[in-house]
Amino acid sequence: MSSDKRAIAIAAHPDDIEFTMAGTLLHLRNAGWEIHCLNVSTGSLGSNVLSPEETRTTRAAEARESARLMGAAWHPSMADDMEVVYTVDLMRRVAAVVREVRPTVVLTHPLQDYMEDHMETGRLAVSATFARGIPNFLSTPPLPPVTGDATVYHAMPHTMRDPLGRRVIPTAWVDITGVMAEKRAALSCHNSQKEWLESTQGMGSYVQVMEDFAAELGPDAGCRFAEGWNRHHYAGFCARGADILAETLGPLYRPNPAWRE
Repeated sequence: MSSDKRAIAIAAHPDDIEFTMAGTLLHLRNAGWEIHCLNVSTGSLGSNVLSPEETRTTRAAEARESARLMGAAWHPSMADDMEVVYTVDLMRRVAAVVREVRPTVVLTHPLQDYMEDHMETGRLAVSATFARGIPNFLSTPPLPPVTGDATVYHAMPHTMRDPLGRRVIPTAWVDITGVMAEKRAALSCHNSQKEWLESTQGMGSYVQVMEDFAAELGPDAGCRFAEGWNRHHYAGFCARGADILAETLGPLYRPNPAWRE
């Protein structure tokens, strides 16, 4: 296993990390890893009451507090809601964060999810990680390329289904039962989303929805609560067969026996 124990979760909106990735991130922290959080979007449209500027400020404060609770380094957002688009300019900015952090594990959204901000963030995270070591690719701000393996993992889509409603089966699960209280506390920092998610997506308790998703994944992993992951193809990122989560988390990491590389 690499001695470079740095992981970054790259998600679209403030609260997305806590919904689908935070349990695994917390396990890495407990294993002695340095952990980082980047929400590409400011969450500017996530309110029926506040202005976009007020919403940006509120959600940044919530995300910083959540990162503090998790013991993670927080990185500022770089686009607004519904403006997370796969462009070279935005990829350069995400690539700068990747080069700054030099992660050996990147956690991000799946490439197929229920909304564009999630899918575009997943694509940006993959491309920025691929470009981390390319000397002639300029990041914004300019940072030198970095070498070394980086294994990319895609979280489960919202509701565990792709945009056409088909169930997505992970290639592995992580048992997050032991860190569920911390994951719940981190998500609860995003208090501004209670009214918004209730009015727009029918989530009466967004914390309970998160817990229900984790409980739905748990039985397949042989535990109470789980997060599901699909490992990105190794080419251009890491050694063939590299599975750093498996090496680091040991019995907490549960491969899907039906999946073959």
